[in-house]
Amino acid sequence: MSGETLTGETTLEFSGIRAIVTGGASGIGAATAALLTSRGARVAVLDLNPEQASPDVLAIRCDVADDASVRAAVEQVAQQLGGIDVVVNNAGIGAQGTIADNDDDEWHRVLDINVLGLVRVSRAALPHLRRSPSAAIVNTCSVAATAGLPERALYAASKGAVRSLTLAMAADHTREGIRVNCVNPGTADTPWVGRLLGKADDPAAERSALEARQPHGRLVAPEEVAAAIAYLASPLAGSTTGTELAVDGGMQGLRLRPVG
Repeated sequence: MSGETLTGETTLEFSGIRAIVTGGASGIGAATAALLTSRGARVAVLDLNPEQASPDVLAIRCDVADDASVRAAVEQVAQQLGGIDVVVNNAGIGAQGTIADNDDDEWHRVLDINVLGLVRVSRAALPHLRRSPSAAIVNTCSVAATAGLPERALYAASKGAVRSLTLAMAADHTREGIRVNCVNPGTADTPWVGRLLGKADDPAAERSALEARQPHGRLVAPEEVAAAIAYLASPLAGSTTGTELAVDGGMQGLRLRPVG
């Protein structure tokens, strides 16, 4: 559904915008690709499983851990869409455990995908973004970058890097007309969280615990994160750069008294 004004009229603020969404075949990425498309953008999804993407997008197989794969995919997007205006760096993987629980190989793997993955995609897209009058990069970060969560050491480290990298990129590229921001979702109702719950001894109890630690009492919907990404990517947000937008049900900023 496209956005609506206060008068009830629809707005297609992404008309003419060409966007890349990495990890766009499922979860937050799929919701983002769908929303941008509904608001007028032409969207390319870069994903390890492009066959799972919506038929409304240009779906290309891409491994963000492989620079050659990234460069080839980005160039294909630029050729087929005629340029690139927006990059949504959403591809990423999760990790559980304290610093004692993940070996060096797992640290390298997660950092390679979650941090260097967005570096590779952004780097490949920069020449095209520099030619765009509405250039924007949005990185998917996490509340794990701003709140200490138990047994998320590796994941939190990777997302902390994404948060800092967002600010550095914004500073580096603002004078080139490229805005860079990030979203910080709380625990979202995504396939990765679903797999996490499936491994729990008591999935229902684990889900209840995850819902309860967010002040609004439920998991974050992928569509809610997509809406935040769309705001940051929109040409209407031309003065917003170097910003992080929390979509976490108040998890980072609120301290509610226990009920009862």
